[in-house]
Amino acid sequence: MNSFSVSKLQQFSGIKAHTIRIWEQRYNALQPDRSEGNTRYYNGEQLRRLLNIVSLLNTDKRISELCSMSDEQLNQLVKKHMTPAKGPAPEYEFYVSQIIAAALEYDEISFDKVFSNAMLRYGLRHAYIHIIYPSLQRLSLMWSTCVLAPAQEHFITGLFRQKFLTATDALPVPHSAAAAKDAWVLYLPEDDFHEMGLLLANYLLRQAGKKVIYLGANVPFDSLIDAVNIINPAHLLFFLVNKNEADQNEELLKNTCRQFHFLKVYAACDKAQVNGFRKPKNLTLLHAVEDLDNVLKN
Repeated sequence: MNSFSVSKLQQFSGIKAHTIRIWEQRYNALQPDRSEGNTRYYNGEQLRRLLNIVSLLNTDKRISELCSMSDEQLNQLVKKHMTPAKGPAPEYEFYVSQIIAAALEYDEISFDKVFSNAMLRYGLRHAYIHIIYPSLQRLSLMWSTCVLAPAQEHFITGLFRQKFLTATDALPVPHSAAAAKDAWVLYLPEDDFHEMGLLLANYLLRQAGKKVIYLGANVPFDSLIDAVNIINPAHLLFFLVNKNEADQNEELLKNTCRQFHFLKVYAACDKAQVNGFRKPKNLTLLHAVEDLDNVLKN
């Protein structure tokens, strides 16, 4: 996919579409193409450029300066400012670096050796927090600075997905009537596609002996309603992945809690996505793996 609407740019960057258009008009930040119907659209290079500008907003550079820079200048500045001063602890850095190397070389055998070693040493939950998630963050930075090709990122995230599914498949599936009554439905809302966090939640719930119905990514709301009516679960868990505007997140959360008022609803998200949000009674917000652990302990 190499064609994005301004609304998609907003989701990926967290910058309002109106602001993106102002940056275009005032500073020539982006140069969108136009379709035959005269609709603006942006390619992958334009998306990268916007993400780099956004990454540098909290530096000493003004927006006008950033927008006037070439793509190469932005890349160099991102590498300078955005590489974490404190990366993974030395004991994890080996694994992160080896995973990055495997992605660059499309080397599934090396990836499998490194991943298997990490699982044996730390377990999936611990490895996700200290190895997998930092690896994905670094891969995202490398993509935004053109070091990593989209195919390389897809290759490595596809391997991660396989490993999550294999680990989950090795767990027993609960068959008791009690487990069925306490079932969990897991999904990502429409237009959300990044499953890593959801896959980890699936694994942790299954490991805790819970019955899980995993619907996956990009689930239309009407389809979710139909599934819940058939499954009759006790819990509904989803992730807010896209960087939508606060009022969009609030509307989605309220609509979900209103529609499924008879269920316990769990939304995993960054705290910044729900600042100032008045939480419905049947909603629990999850901001870290520990939050889900606490739910499972209660």
